[in-house]
Amino acid sequence: MPETLLRTKLFVPPLRPNLVPRPDLIQRLNQGLLLGHKLTLVSAPAGFGKTTLVSEWVSGDERPAAWLSLDEGDSDPARFLAYIITALQTIEVNIGAGMLGVLQSPQPPPAEMILTALLNEISSIPDDFFLVLDDYHVIDAQSIDNALTFLLEHLPPNMHLVIATLEDPDLPLARLRGRGQSTELRVADLRFTFSEAAEFLNQVMGLDLAPDDIVALETRTEGWIAGLHMASLSMHGQADTTAFIKSFTGSHHFVLDYLVEEVLHQQSESVQTFLLKTAVLDRLTGSLCDAITGKDNGRQTLEYLEQANLFIVPLDNERRWYRYHHLFADLLRQRLQQSAAKSMEDEAELHMRASVWYEENGLEIEAFHHATTANDVERAERLIEGDGLPLHWHGAAAPVLNWLASLPTTVLDTRPSLWVTYASALIFAGQTSSIEQKLQAAEAALQGAEADDKTQDLVGHIAAIRGMMAVSQHQIETIIAQSSRALQLLHSDNLPVRTAALWTLGYAYELQGDRAAATRAYAEVIANSQASGNFMFTIAATTSLGNIQEAENQLYLAAETHQHALQLAGDPPLPFACASYIGLARVLYQWNDLENAEKYGQLSAQLAQQIEGVDTPAICNVLLARLKLARGDVAGASALLTEAEQVVRQHNFMFRMPDVAAAQVLTSLHQGDLAGAAFLADKHDLPISQARVHLAQGDTNLALALLEPLRKQAETKGWADERLKVLVLQSVAYHAHGDNDQAVQLLRDALVQAEPSGFIRIFVDEGPPMAHLLYEALTRGIAPEYAQKLLAAFPIAEQGYPAPSKTQSAIIEPLSQRELEVLELIAQGLSNREISERLFLALSTVKRHNGNIFGKLEVRRRTEAVARARELGLL
Repeated sequence: MPETLLRTKLFVPPLRPNLVPRPDLIQRLNQGLLLGHKLTLVSAPAGFGKTTLVSEWVSGDERPAAWLSLDEGDSDPARFLAYIITALQTIEVNIGAGMLGVLQSPQPPPAEMILTALLNEISSIPDDFFLVLDDYHVIDAQSIDNALTFLLEHLPPNMHLVIATLEDPDLPLARLRGRGQSTELRVADLRFTFSEAAEFLNQVMGLDLAPDDIVALETRTEGWIAGLHMASLSMHGQADTTAFIKSFTGSHHFVLDYLVEEVLHQQSESVQTFLLKTAVLDRLTGSLCDAITGKDNGRQTLEYLEQANLFIVPLDNERRWYRYHHLFADLLRQRLQQSAAKSMEDEAELHMRASVWYEENGLEIEAFHHATTANDVERAERLIEGDGLPLHWHGAAAPVLNWLASLPTTVLDTRPSLWVTYASALIFAGQTSSIEQKLQAAEAALQGAEADDKTQDLVGHIAAIRGMMAVSQHQIETIIAQSSRALQLLHSDNLPVRTAALWTLGYAYELQGDRAAATRAYAEVIANSQASGNFMFTIAATTSLGNIQEAENQLYLAAETHQHALQLAGDPPLPFACASYIGLARVLYQWNDLENAEKYGQLSAQLAQQIEGVDTPAICNVLLARLKLARGDVAGASALLTEAEQVVRQHNFMFRMPDVAAAQVLTSLHQGDLAGAAFLADKHDLPISQARVHLAQGDTNLALALLEPLRKQAETKGWADERLKVLVLQSVAYHAHGDNDQAVQLLRDALVQAEPSGFIRIFVDEGPPMAHLLYEALTRGIAPEYAQKLLAAFPIAEQGYPAPSKTQSAIIEPLSQRELEVLELIAQGLSNREISERLFLALSTVKRHNGNIFGKLEVRRRTEAVARARELGLL
């Protein structure tokens, strides 16, 4: 369980020893279960025994219950879902384990994605169980209502949702009623009957009231349990209880105010002081109360309050944590404000003491909440900075932004660091439109400030944020200038921001083509991120390393790196994992695994939609368009590229236009639109695309003239990916030119470079001319196994060679390309699970391929399959 979550919110409130049983209500609740209802809603004002009833019900049922007592701080969707998961883990310890880290990230995935994964895991729990959400009325977030609606719509049959609340939640209750899927108890159901009131007043509270007095009191309170409770407390010591009951009139609020006066006045002055001071707390424990009151009797006082039935609720079986009845707490807080003019400490001071205690006990978000409530700007600012990692860098961007938005500009202007924090938190929340305005406000506030280390660090932080903003537009010079300035000015201890600046600098090096410098920068980012616990930049740098490995034609290594980044990003993944998904999709495309390439490409596109101001949607559409072309869907490819171009122009991502245009040229060539292809290639100055157009036009001389300097440039700069692209196209161009020897020689170089990483599509996408060249290479004994593997990947009509190989024709049915790959890994001694990870296949799929291989080779074991394959020359 994360340290920032309070375990005491997960305990089922223990039953009081003198509980008034309510069998009729329990029977109604059980009837709802028998009818298969999804939801039980217990909705009534405070003091009607909702929590007690639900606790009695679930405690007496054989089904386990996951209980969550909510408070106002849980209106943040990520925090709410984190508590839901930790509550469920009291039933099934490992459920949702991979999601908790994701939810504490700066940009957690949408609630529906989290819930979808969670529901799949819930379905596997063997036993029926309850999930109880107590005090749901404190939640004030439409997004959480929407998430709960989604949960109800897809609730598995083994789970029953119970909600206790002061007011009806914003859920589709009418629809649930119409479908017969809900059980609802309200005020009329929860009021004490005469017999229940009599048992409560005379047996539980120890009064000796006549039946007429009980009827009168029950009538005046309308069965309101809290009213009966407080009335009974007030009647202790009353000489004439009948007269007291007759004078007991008025609205609930009036009566409650009167009774609290009576209850409080019966307590000692020290207990009254304790109640008022600790009213600022949502939850109470001995040492926390001691920190608030300045005494050392917190635990003993809490135990006394419980024994006196003084509106205090235990939250765990060990009686370490408690809370006040919410209505009682509200009234205590009103009296605290009224008493501020007296000799007691004011409310802000009490919140400050709470903040200190929470910080000392590692609960930084609660500490920040109390500091902001106390309006202690200085302390709140320090808490945001965190211990090594700012608060908004690990899942608290929303409360930080809410507080900053509440501050007047005059306060922010006197503290330029808050303007900088504002801009930084906006980045982590994915809200980029107003960041520059905040940075300019920070600079204006810094004018005339003393040039000390702190001021210099702030200026460096501003530069780092501007460098980060420039990344989205590929503004290389700005990235380098701002990131370098940041690294010069930032304090050496400011490791989180220095790491961010180092990553943006590495990104600029990558854009420049200086892959060695970028690799060094990313390696340093990973080391710094791990040291500071900043896993977000660990993921970003890992993904970037994967992109460089891909560019270096190290496809296996790139795939492993992207998979590692995805493991770090959690399940379900963080939105910025979209970069790793599209990188993995590109590798899978080259390996001709079109199905999984499309799967990961679509996942990347879905995640990218959740982030403001990123170019990933355009990148995804380009890859998905290439997949469409590979399957012969030219119209589909054209439509995707049109969308990609719209994204590029709408968001001014013009640096992505060459990638889009290069794919559009391929589409135009497939459509036979040579003029359109030529126009795009010339307009965007795309030499490789221009060479393709010349080849399509039959002008091989112009094509070769363009390609030769491109290859030399790639060799000079050490760009392995560009060199391979040019080599492949040059071989096709020389073949078309009639110079087969030169074509085969260039193809030999391309095969040597491509074979270690298993490239397939870079050859297959060239179509029949490449198939003919590969067959020529095969007949000359050039990389025969690899050439044969590539030829097998071509459509039959394009293969360019006579018939299946003699090795394949010797068996009942030829092995597919995927089966050959699995067979090769079997021969290397890999287990089924290792093969599934290497080929990105489900374990069941690998086993199915094994069965097919054994059947075609007419064997029963892996060793026999390997021996038979070697005999046939398949290995």
